[in-house]
Amino acid sequence: MTAPTGPRRAARGLALVAALLLGSAAQAQAQTQPQAETQATRPSVAALDERPATAIFIGNSFFYYNNSMHGHLRNLITGAGDARPFSGVSVTISGSGFDWHDVESYFRPNAVGAYTFDNDNNIVFNNRSRLFDVAVMMDCSQCPIHPRLSSVFTDYARRHSETVRRHGARPVFFMSWAYSDKPEMTAQLAEAYTRAGTDNNALVIPAGLAFARSVRERPALDLYVADRRHPSLAGTYLAAATTYAALFGTSPEENRYTAGLDAETARFLRGVAWATVREYLGERRAAN
Repeated sequence: MTAPTGPRRAARGLALVAALLLGSAAQAQAQTQPQAETQATRPSVAALDERPATAIFIGNSFFYYNNSMHGHLRNLITGAGDARPFSGVSVTISGSGFDWHDVESYFRPNAVGAYTFDNDNNIVFNNRSRLFDVAVMMDCSQCPIHPRLSSVFTDYARRHSETVRRHGARPVFFMSWAYSDKPEMTAQLAEAYTRAGTDNNALVIPAGLAFARSVRERPALDLYVADRRHPSLAGTYLAAATTYAALFGTSPEENRYTAGLDAETARFLRGVAWATVREYLGERRAAN
């Protein structure tokens, strides 16, 4: 995949935050405006240069709700008619932040990802020179913007990125979504994750921006369960479609997988995912 030059895409990604939040509170809009020197001097969040075949998802319950988002991602790959192999695993701790995870241990040999199960539930042992191509990482839902925890987010985004790269994989940050009753979180989280991606030369998956777009365009479609934080099935599907679009640089709009949602709702969510990724990351070639 290729990408526009750094300053242009960094500015584009941050500008999209503001565009998606038109009509929100003035405070949230103000938080989307980066300093001019930041736009001019920082590199962009980085697109991937090849299609990943293996992924580890490191995070919390936002990932494991609804039978785990990495499973929906795999079904979207199948639903696209892509027969190339892909395997994903999820390492999650309920309520966890970046600093709860010992990422170094997830890359030790013959441990995480050492085997999988085939369609007949037989164990298949993996023999890969590299455990994972990408590590998709998410902090706790408030940590990147909490006054006592934001510095921890910045510190561990750097530490974990270095660890992942040392093991031959590429770090990816998953921009989480606002609580349904705190829409101002969208702009704050988008700013934090975009800067983390910029600082660590890492791809950012703009799931939070996709949630905001969906809520704006179709507010009656509930992306949350009753606690107003965790995703409904529609929310998980939207997050997975956004992840698919960002990781592979490919539109999910015509994908056959619906996760059991009605066809029109699933089509709408896939369109939201693709529009958000294209605007946030810019035009890119699909991965080979």
